[in-house]
Amino acid sequence: MPLLFDPLQAGALHLKNRIVMAPLTRNRAPGAVPQAITATYYAQRASAGLLITEATAISHQAQGYADVPGLYSPEQVSAWRAVTDAVHAAGGCIVTQLWHVGRVSHTSLQPGAGAPVAPSAIAARTKTVLLDNGVPRFEDTSVPRALGLDELPGIVADYRRAARAALDAGFDGVEVHAANGYLLDQFLKTGANQRTDAYGGSIANRARLLLEVVQAVTDEVGGARTGIRLSPVTPANDISDTDPQPLFEHVLRQLAPLGLAYVHVIEGSTGGPRELPERPFDYAAARTAYRAAGGQGAWMVNNGYTRELADAALAHGADLVAFGRPFIANPDLVARLRQNGPLNEGDRRTWYGGGEAGYTDYPELTPEQAALPIGSVHAGGKA
Repeated sequence: MPLLFDPLQAGALHLKNRIVMAPLTRNRAPGAVPQAITATYYAQRASAGLLITEATAISHQAQGYADVPGLYSPEQVSAWRAVTDAVHAAGGCIVTQLWHVGRVSHTSLQPGAGAPVAPSAIAARTKTVLLDNGVPRFEDTSVPRALGLDELPGIVADYRRAARAALDAGFDGVEVHAANGYLLDQFLKTGANQRTDAYGGSIANRARLLLEVVQAVTDEVGGARTGIRLSPVTPANDISDTDPQPLFEHVLRQLAPLGLAYVHVIEGSTGGPRELPERPFDYAAARTAYRAAGGQGAWMVNNGYTRELADAALAHGADLVAFGRPFIANPDLVARLRQNGPLNEGDRRTWYGGGEAGYTDYPELTPEQAALPIGSVHAGGKA
């Protein structure tokens, strides 16, 4: 049985343990450019087997939140290089998450203050984050316009260019963000996609853009350096599908031949309940469909995992376990999990926007705590 602290080879990614830092939007990249403190933030967390960056826009059009980073200009590539150099110097492995928000945006964030784009002109009943002098303000998303068929090849090309830029910036690989109600997920799911052309209607049609994107990315940087994030049943950002089981089993079967490094699956509601009785989904069956079609990529699970749940997931077929919010306040989360140590409590007021406070100033385990035998420090305390 694999253990949480055992190494793993995931495609071309050499991972020193099975613990993954999940992507976490922090809104600290003014002008869509990562700052010096971003390098510090990720290097502090380099003990994870794999770091997945905050979602990173593939184009100006792809942005939906204030001060999130991008990968579409030389300045951004240079700034990300400082981050990857710092992580590698600390012994870490890091990939970036390629992001197009689609309809989850605001006109004030779009080129020329235009409408966000989507598969269909259906507004998302959700909020986006704008900043007033660094203070977050939550606003309704703007009504989108439907993308024309002639625009879709350009979006695929944007993903390809961003994947190449990621490697130029020193990343070990990329993760295609196809979850949480953003553009690729919008095309997948009936609640956002009411198209009647080759990208709407049937499962095969709704999956077409996602598969074109992943094919383009793997053609550019190789499947062994590519992961994908999926969220079959999350209601995040007002997304839904009438029948997700056959949809995602189809997607996984089609992804299997591409030789992906990993498949990253959010179980249940993102950041919420792991089980949704009103939205049942058989994750084991989805993994079986992927494996039966020849998929060799590591299977990464995500959502509300503890050390105990992580151990159980590895015992039942998972290869990697992603931890999100605990990494915000615990840069040394790997050591804390190994020791069953206490966790710092994060300050929600500093999650979005700001500077070092609540970003790079959380304490690590004290030498006294770290020296205790495994299991002698109990979880749930405050460091």
